[in-house]
Amino acid sequence: MQTGVEAGASERMVFAMKSINRREFLMSASTAMFASAVAPGFAAGPAMGAGSSRRQRVFIGCHSEGNGILAFDWNPATAELTRVGVAAATPLVAWLAFSNGNEFMYSASELAEFEGKPTGEVASYRVQNGELKLLSARNSAGKGTCHVAVDHTGRMLIAADYVGGSAASFRIEDGKLSEAVWTEHYTDHGPNKERQESAHAHFSSFSPDNRFAYINDLGGDVIHIYQPHPATAEMTPAGTYHGGPGWGPRTLHFHPNGHTAYCMYEMASKVDVLEWHKHDGSLTRVTTIDLLPADYQGPTRGCDTVISRDGKFVYFANRDDNFLYAFKADWESGALTPMRRSSCGGKTPRNFVLDPTERWMLVANQDSNQLSVFARNPETGELANEGKSYVADTPMRILFL
Repeated sequence: MQTGVEAGASERMVFAMKSINRREFLMSASTAMFASAVAPGFAAGPAMGAGSSRRQRVFIGCHSEGNGILAFDWNPATAELTRVGVAAATPLVAWLAFSNGNEFMYSASELAEFEGKPTGEVASYRVQNGELKLLSARNSAGKGTCHVAVDHTGRMLIAADYVGGSAASFRIEDGKLSEAVWTEHYTDHGPNKERQESAHAHFSSFSPDNRFAYINDLGGDVIHIYQPHPATAEMTPAGTYHGGPGWGPRTLHFHPNGHTAYCMYEMASKVDVLEWHKHDGSLTRVTTIDLLPADYQGPTRGCDTVISRDGKFVYFANRDDNFLYAFKADWESGALTPMRRSSCGGKTPRNFVLDPTERWMLVANQDSNQLSVFARNPETGELANEGKSYVADTPMRILFL
């Protein structure tokens, strides 16, 4: 089954989609947590227009040993997810990303060792008829590879290693990854002795014009800025952005207005609204938003960000107290006005996304092993507070084909 797959993945098995067994079906049916009724003010299936019932393949990255990438079919008319099977038995998947056109998919596996080296794994797949064919698997720069990002040309990939506090870049040729071209092992660390004893690279991204790359270091309270060179996958240092001490910058997302970015801080549950400077890639803080209720006491971890296609609404996920927080966004400035907090449907929302119709929000709740679905009003941006959920083993990432 692995004929032609490059060295570095000799023991990997990639499976064609398979039907779920009776036990899996019963588990899925018996553990749905929310009623399927759509809340008042939210558009139901018929309002989506003709053809909206066409099913769409969804890949779920799972932090499990044998079911690393699951395949589901999504029905936007009914908000139903139907499990198809295991798309690839890639272990401990923390993130998935497509290249332009969705012809290729890339995964990050949060391993302590791969191919005899103390690193995580980065793998690539060809996507054909909703199935995955393994093309390559490579060592990253360090342990615990948790994130990958592909540049806008589809010619290079950056991986971030949480445990190793490192990052690596790779050339891409016809979907296949080269060996690591560039690596960096960071040495920054913050004031929190439990969480910031060393560097923890957590997220990588590219600027809207593809001229700059960013790597968020949660352990060092810093975002490292580079000039990427897609033809060679080399990276040239271009500066840094320093967050609040002990805040732990986790993710960075760019608003479609072309000059605003949002940095999510995991340890502080805060968000920096940033001005992105196109000429040199630098970031300047405009304001900081606190995501927590004023009376909340207890552990908290900010997580992820979703921006609607029209740029009118921005959503943040927070863990431990487990909520989604909706904001209105001003197009010109990127400034955020709070709307309301709502349920994430489970425990520890690791990733969340809008479906292609943007009438539904899907949440990967890592610690409750479920994918939760909430109706969304595209006009007002409001999310329903109740939805329905589907079983998935430690879901970490949701990716629509």
